[in-house]
Amino acid sequence: MDTRQASRVISGITLLALFAAGAGNADALTGTWQKHQYPFWAMSFTSTYSCDGLADKLKVLLLAAGARADVKANGACSSGFGRPDKLAQADLTFYTLIPDADAKPGEGVRADGQWRPVTLAVHSPRELGLGDCELVDQFRTQVLPMFATRNVSSQTSCVPHQNSGSNINLKFESFAALPAKPPATRAAN
Repeated sequence: MDTRQASRVISGITLLALFAAGAGNADALTGTWQKHQYPFWAMSFTSTYSCDGLADKLKVLLLAAGARADVKANGACSSGFGRPDKLAQADLTFYTLIPDADAKPGEGVRADGQWRPVTLAVHSPRELGLGDCELVDQFRTQVLPMFATRNVSSQTSCVPHQNSGSNINLKFESFAALPAKPPATRAAN
């Protein structure tokens, strides 16, 4: 093989390597983090939550929907820690990523993101149970609009005062941050 052919082969291999490296994030877009603060009052006939229990469930739902990992959900009830409360409340502070095309110029911190499918169902995430049907439905109407979503499909149906006949089935695509890359490891000498 002469020098000219070797140069073409090396150029071809380099182009293929660059294409392969970029193909993994072909659907990656840039987004901007938006801060949200929201007081969430649980209105449920079937399940009663303690304020800290409500806060924990909402944190699970927020993270599953694509909120940034620093979610804060603080219970605020009159009945105290760990006790069921008919008027359970959690104060939410969380960030959602919106595509730059939908962001206001110069607003927020930027991050790479992509559209990813999300399914909320019984045990998906694993902490979600059938008794959380009304909570998921309320999350869908009150909190999910704060996320950048598309293709929302809800076949969630809740029967008040009973789990029998209820169904949690909420699917959507959420614009979320790309997973963090693992740190590079050093080769042993």
